[in-house]
Amino acid sequence: MARNVEFNEEVAIQKAMEVFWKKGYNGASLRDLTDAMQINSSSLYNTIGDKQELFVRCVQHYTDLRKQDWEKRLGSKKAPFAILVDYIHEAVGVIINGEDSCMAVKSAFEVATNDQRIKEILIADNDRAYQFLYNLIKNSMEQGQISTEEDPALLADYFNSTWTGWYESYILHKDPIKIKRMAEYFIKQLSK
Repeated sequence: MARNVEFNEEVAIQKAMEVFWKKGYNGASLRDLTDAMQINSSSLYNTIGDKQELFVRCVQHYTDLRKQDWEKRLGSKKAPFAILVDYIHEAVGVIINGEDSCMAVKSAFEVATNDQRIKEILIADNDRAYQFLYNLIKNSMEQGQISTEEDPALLADYFNSTWTGWYESYILHKDPIKIKRMAEYFIKQLSK
């Protein structure tokens, strides 16, 4: 009789997510994934399903982590504008110091056009990112740190799409100064 392999599914999903994040969906082999998860392929198929299902679970896990981060930031005692500025600086740090780009951005370009479930997860993530930014911007306006003549919805959409462009720029040019300057310019424009 075959022995059931027990494993911590959350840890396994995290490890698989890291493989997908580094190699992308198409670049990650089943062997890469099962080695990282420390399980065999039959255990993967019996508990999670195929590579596609694993990828869906990993993208969901990634976006859940982002959601938790945003909720934590919104719950802090800092002023909304300070949270926003910290978030922008941290995003720049991730872009220029991280080995891999944002998994959501990678997944959007690699898989979301062909996979409705991935697209739906990424749309929900994008909507949460927008709401996070909108709340910070609107609250910053109420506290007089951003001009009330600005449209918080437009600023949130603008930043949400702009920072994706920063990823692309860094991937192509590997110029950290350029990314930092764009971020500082954006912060300066917000605080006028």
